[in-house]
Amino acid sequence: MNPSSAQRGVFLTATDTGVGKTFVGTRLVQALSRQGRRVAVRKPAESGCEMQDGELQPADALALQAAAGTREALQVICPYRFRHALSPPRAASLAGARLPLADLRSAALGGLDGSDWLHVEGAGGICSPIAEDGLNADLAAALGLPLVLVVPDRLGGINQALMGLAAAKRHGLHVAALVLNRVTAETDPDMDNAAELAAHSDCPVFCLAHGATDGLDALAALLAGSDE
Repeated sequence: MNPSSAQRGVFLTATDTGVGKTFVGTRLVQALSRQGRRVAVRKPAESGCEMQDGELQPADALALQAAAGTREALQVICPYRFRHALSPPRAASLAGARLPLADLRSAALGGLDGSDWLHVEGAGGICSPIAEDGLNADLAAALGLPLVLVVPDRLGGINQALMGLAAAKRHGLHVAALVLNRVTAETDPDMDNAAELAAHSDCPVFCLAHGATDGLDALAALLAGSDE
């Protein structure tokens, strides 16, 4: 756990969009719950929401809510929702709204009574804008949370992972773990991104086969044990 953080938890982000953040996040939340953590989930801003029954429905936030088995209102989990499938600040601008970083920080930290673990999911990659005045990395820093960085386990994944680690370092962030997520079933059997990453970083690496969750219980134990 980042020693500067007063709140136990993680900020889950990725090296790109569409690489399985919510898939990994929901299973990690379930694993933490199985290990006795009372998890509060937050997706402070979500874009690309579809309108249903007169209200924008945030699919990722709904998945996190279900994974946590929480009774927290969806408005608490995800207060900032936008229709356009763009970065949250751009989508907010198109909707005639403001989205300052301070508001996202307040939303992520609000209403945590009864929880002992905070799981915050960003939007897009680590260096994607999430607020009009900040990136995902800036929000993680404002929250004082360590990162779990999801990386697609494919050709080019090593470069993306190392660039993500470098970005985290520039922002003074601790990366608790990398999760190599195999986003497609087909892959080069000779590829071994985990081994190559081990030669270039000292960050723990967890590997997920396509659609599998093996390894997330071990990640949950690592995360939960790091603050004790």
